[in-house]
Amino acid sequence: MNSLERTLILKAGYDHGWEVVVEESPAQIVMTSALHQAPTRITAGPVAGSWVANFPPGPISRELARAEPSFHLGGERFAAVNDAQLGRLLGQAARLARALPDEPCHRFTKAVADELAAAITPTAATEVERLVRQRIGQDIYRESLMEYWGGACAVTGVAVPELLRASHAKGWAECTCDAERLNVFNGFLLSANLDALFDRRLMTFTEAGETAFAPAIDEAVRAKLGLDGPLRLRWLSPEHRPFLAWHQAAFTNALPPRGKTT
Repeated sequence: MNSLERTLILKAGYDHGWEVVVEESPAQIVMTSALHQAPTRITAGPVAGSWVANFPPGPISRELARAEPSFHLGGERFAAVNDAQLGRLLGQAARLARALPDEPCHRFTKAVADELAAAITPTAATEVERLVRQRIGQDIYRESLMEYWGGACAVTGVAVPELLRASHAKGWAECTCDAERLNVFNGFLLSANLDALFDRRLMTFTEAGETAFAPAIDEAVRAKLGLDGPLRLRWLSPEHRPFLAWHQAAFTNALPPRGKTT
């Protein structure tokens, strides 16, 4: 890579969530960020002015391949034929790196510690800590879902933040640890009406990602809610399935006995 190519890579990194340079050489540039723990390695592509970006194995690369299939070369490797495409790849990967486990948990632990350390009096310390942890955790969980789903409802694609809710599949109180509560796969970003149904176990999603409603939410009710017609998740990752199975079981247990609808 020549100096101009390296400058373009560094600018794309700085502008799209990879502002820390770990290594810079004529052969490659390795970058990371203060906002996430994931590194990326950029090398020259087969054509002048093109690059190959290598991201960490596991969820980041797999989710990036789902989001940007036309750039995927296989495994952890992605191609960009110009700096605009490189910026797009880096931006998408940075959003995933901030959202996917265990990065939200790292942010949560630090934010809780910082806020509790700033408390002047530890009056009712246990209750204060509980409230702080819940407030910060819910904020971080919502931020993570917004990053993961690209700021749009997981079903309808509605992209108005004020209308979107961070829905847990396995509820906050039912989770056994913060890692479960903050896991971006433990739920979905849903529009307010879908969130209300999902939260009250009046709707769940099948293994294929299709909506399944309780008998009380019949076709007439769905039409009034604007939910008539086929509805399904825009995608469903393997890591969603254990949490979704928990929600499906809760949904089934909440159904009225056979023969009753109320």
